[in-house]
Amino acid sequence: MSTADILGWIAVVVGTTLGMPQLVRLIRTHRVDGLSLSSWRAILVANIAWAAHGAHLGQLTMVITNTIGLFSTLPILYLLARRFRRNVIVLLLPSLVVASVMIAIDHVLGSAAFGAAAIALATFSNIGQSIQLVRSQHVGGVSPLFVTFAVLNQLIWMTWGLIVHDAGTIMTAAVVAGLSGFNLTWYVLRRLGLRPLFPPAVAPEPDPLSA
Repeated sequence: MSTADILGWIAVVVGTTLGMPQLVRLIRTHRVDGLSLSSWRAILVANIAWAAHGAHLGQLTMVITNTIGLFSTLPILYLLARRFRRNVIVLLLPSLVVASVMIAIDHVLGSAAFGAAAIALATFSNIGQSIQLVRSQHVGGVSPLFVTFAVLNQLIWMTWGLIVHDAGTIMTAAVVAGLSGFNLTWYVLRRLGLRPLFPPAVAPEPDPLSA
């Protein structure tokens, strides 16, 4: 087994468990404070698009990681849809459309173009989460394991991309690792007592999940 294969399977273990701590925290606490709905919609796009990218490259590890990731992403989106009183189908449709566009880019324009699109998607996702971590009155809804694994996952995939010389993976993982690192740092600061910056003027509605 090559080094790339070993790293790929390590990434499978980390990637498939990435969303589970967040899902468990949502189910156990019913708290969504600090979570970004737009970020999880983007994560759904990423799960689908990267699974297809892995199939395009013939990389089973990437396919498995992102396919299994759907088993945590979809329930999280369902719970968030309930929190924000949104229709689940309507909530998911834009993500499915964007994922289809990214798959088309991968097949027509190549890996580098796919990587550029994935960077834009990952930037949007992480900035959405960053805004919530900075502005939310509380961040107790965010799982510490999730924000930690998010950084580790990208570092593993970046190393894997360097080994197999896949430009799309290298570009995306490097950028997302930096953004995820910011989120992890800010989360730790908030938990240590840092107050929110530019908090929303209107308090959020009561959480229907706790009813």
